[in-house]
Amino acid sequence: MKMKNSEKLKIWFRKNWGTFLLAVFFIVIIVNPNAKAWLMRQIISTGLLNSNIEAKKTEKNNDSITEEISENLSVLNEKNEIINTSELKGKVVFINFWASWCPPCRAEFPSIQKFYNEYQSQENLVFLTVNLDENKALGKKYLEKERFTIPFLVPNGSIPEAFFSGSLPTTVVLDKSGKIRMHHAGMADYSKKSFFKQINQLLKEKS
Repeated sequence: MKMKNSEKLKIWFRKNWGTFLLAVFFIVIIVNPNAKAWLMRQIISTGLLNSNIEAKKTEKNNDSITEEISENLSVLNEKNEIINTSELKGKVVFINFWASWCPPCRAEFPSIQKFYNEYQSQENLVFLTVNLDENKALGKKYLEKERFTIPFLVPNGSIPEAFFSGSLPTTVVLDKSGKIRMHHAGMADYSKKSFFKQINQLLKEKS
């Protein structure tokens, strides 16, 4: 008597259920951006992808790659007010370029929110979280859905290549004198105590 197809399927599944579940897992990861973000979040939580803020350039530290930016990044906030980095001297500036469709951006956003929660009352630290969705309403909708309270900003004109060259996400940290002290293309975890320590050091520096 021939075995029915349904019985063959049951036997195959019993023998290969592990492979089947793994295949389903990877299909979900490929298709679902939230699932992709979750997996990436597990990776960045190790801190291995983080970049360090560069040491301040001094006469005894000529190998530092800090760079002074003469170009200006101009953005608009939700009140349609213009914010220029050239006018933020004396403050540490955290700049993050992101888009709602970008899984690595979604992966690192909870850490940026934690960072923002920790330092939003610090008057000498400015958060410029710049949305690059073609349809800005999608970016705003994403923040509202996830209940993120970070500032929603959009570019006011072209973005200087010194700040952003096309990779999402990209994060830049400027010191009080307007020099780039960190430029990181790719996802990272900004809720680490080691990162907070570096930010605290920047805040202590004189402009």
